[in-house]
Amino acid sequence: MINIEWDKLSVAEIEQIQKEAEQAMKVAKAREMRAALAAAEKAAAEFGFSLSELTSQRTGKAAKSPPKYAHPKNPGKTWTGKGRQPNWVKEYLRAGKPLEDLAI
Repeated sequence: MINIEWDKLSVAEIEQIQKEAEQAMKVAKAREMRAALAAAEKAAAEFGFSLSELTSQRTGKAAKSPPKYAHPKNPGKTWTGKGRQPNWVKEYLRAGKPLEDLAI
């Protein structure tokens, strides 16, 4: 470790050290990221996969659908049009009104 006598340095010298340290950190981080990527690719290959195959897998969670229909008096109640109809939709349809009237 370098022993620096900080109290004897000027502000300009400390700023220069800071700039050089930041650049050195960027280089070191890039080097470590390359090493980590190589290790991950090697580990994936040991199981017969490429890293891109493993990272492109879906998590199984489907994206949430946006609502397509809203309650006529309470727009906070919505329905995506998928799955079971909410009671307020059923009541609206039983009254003989078209579903299109509820479209957002």
